[in-house]
Amino acid sequence: MTRTSRLGAALVLAAAVACAGSGCAVIPVGGPFPVEEAGGGDLSKPFQRMIAVSPRDDWSPQQVVQGLQAAMAAYADDPEVLPGYLTGEAAKTWRPDGPVTVIGNTPKYEYVGKGDGKEVRIRLTGTPVARIEDDDTYVPISGAQPQRIDFLLLQNEQGAYRVTSMEGGSGLLLTQDDVSRAYRPTSLYYLAGPPGVADPATDRRLVADRVRLRVKPTENFAETIVRRLLQGPSRALSGAVGSVFPQGLSVRSVRSADDRVVVNLSGPIDAGGVFADGLKAQLKWSLNANNVANGRIIEVQLDGEPFFSSEALTIPAILREEWLDNDVRPAYYTSKGAVHSLNDDGAGNAVQGPAGQPGETYTNLAMSGGGDLIAGKHQGGGGIWVTRVAPDGRWEQWIPGNELTAPSWHRDGTLWTYDKAAGAVLRCDVTAGRGPERVAAPGLDNLDVTRLRIARDGVRVAVTIGENQVMIGAITSGAGATMLGNFQTLTTVKDEEIRDIAWRDGERLLVLVQSNAVQSVREINIGDGETTQLPTGNKGLKSLTALSDRVLAATQDGGEVLEFKRESQAWTSKVESDADSPLFPLG
Repeated sequence: MTRTSRLGAALVLAAAVACAGSGCAVIPVGGPFPVEEAGGGDLSKPFQRMIAVSPRDDWSPQQVVQGLQAAMAAYADDPEVLPGYLTGEAAKTWRPDGPVTVIGNTPKYEYVGKGDGKEVRIRLTGTPVARIEDDDTYVPISGAQPQRIDFLLLQNEQGAYRVTSMEGGSGLLLTQDDVSRAYRPTSLYYLAGPPGVADPATDRRLVADRVRLRVKPTENFAETIVRRLLQGPSRALSGAVGSVFPQGLSVRSVRSADDRVVVNLSGPIDAGGVFADGLKAQLKWSLNANNVANGRIIEVQLDGEPFFSSEALTIPAILREEWLDNDVRPAYYTSKGAVHSLNDDGAGNAVQGPAGQPGETYTNLAMSGGGDLIAGKHQGGGGIWVTRVAPDGRWEQWIPGNELTAPSWHRDGTLWTYDKAAGAVLRCDVTAGRGPERVAAPGLDNLDVTRLRIARDGVRVAVTIGENQVMIGAITSGAGATMLGNFQTLTTVKDEEIRDIAWRDGERLLVLVQSNAVQSVREINIGDGETTQLPTGNKGLKSLTALSDRVLAATQDGGEVLEFKRESQAWTSKVESDADSPLFPLG
């Protein structure tokens, strides 16, 4: 290991001991090394801790800048080292506040030249790949150009170089490897519906909030999860979800005790009036979904005493999955305009009523959550029409308009679309007999909205802008009125075209992308942009629908419906001819 290497410049390559509580980890010479945070056992996550050292007086300017960047990677665990790389004045003004900038793993360091007197300029060039916001969300940056950050160094009377300013960047600068070592993708769970709802039990569902949490050597990861859960959702879900845990509540400890995990809370919570089932669901899924405390009973205490005055609050090792709404629903497909069931062995019977009759009048068909209503766009008269799936059903217009996006059902029975002519989001309540009303969506003003899809969790919304961009928002309740807000770009394509989008669940969106000669199906985690590419095979696809682990597609030619098999990573034919598009309820 040479002095010019990054580790040699900035990491302690000698024995170090990190101890806290009941956990103690030894970091031997040659790090970084895997260790476990305090607590150990099934409440922890192994991680690699970086140990920064103070700069030496004989380091070159480039070594000082390399050491400063490595000290940034270790700053959260040891904030005392980094100021030593700065001049006295710079140390007074530098702040680690704001987003963490994440760059590629091979930043380039180069000597640019001398400034006035004893000043030297070193340039770091790296490609931004993401940022970690102050609410712990991980925001990918695609297609970014390399960023140049100039460090101005001053040589002091002892001949040592220290950084006096940083131009073109601010705050902490980490590489992808730094983030992989110290952070973990984490799903936190909140209650669907706006915060402050008097009876959150009316619709028992959880909504996942994906964040990146730093693994801490001073506490087990279970405690880190619970501590962050109590802080509330990220900005992406602000105003769209609620929590059983009130502001001011804190976690004193999370520990193993015999056959259970004990979560000890402290603070203002009404144990007698709390929505206990919601509390159990939020804690259980926030821990188990991140592979922590799986298969174990969880006991919740308040200030070290039983949660209820007369008995303990315990969460069983197995909790029913009704909270996640991943129920299996039947699949359907259209053939010559008629809706048919899709059985395990292929084509099934047409549904009852007008929707089961062949015809070319209605397109872009969508089925309600209960499977009892079907909506479609009218080819001739325009607008969105709805019929019941029943022998006496009939088509009725519910939303007029000639430039509407395909209809999308909400789990509460309302029907949504975007009116491109009016530049407005519209919804109607067919069951209650209420016609279309506008829903405010300021984040979509003056944008070319081409698709709008409500997720099955009833909270998130995906829209396509033109044919090159996907944005994700949420249904919020600002000032007591329902609106669409919190929009952020999920993905943007260049020299390609987005052909379709489909929700798998509340966390994953499928995007069908077409280039000149190649198609791709990209599964994107909407929380952190993590993308998995599904093979497309040799048959061109024109549309997608999905439900949890099932993915169906219609082919461009040949009228087939295909199903993607994860085990074989291949598409198999479900309906071989005369098929238009597959669909799931709420798809």
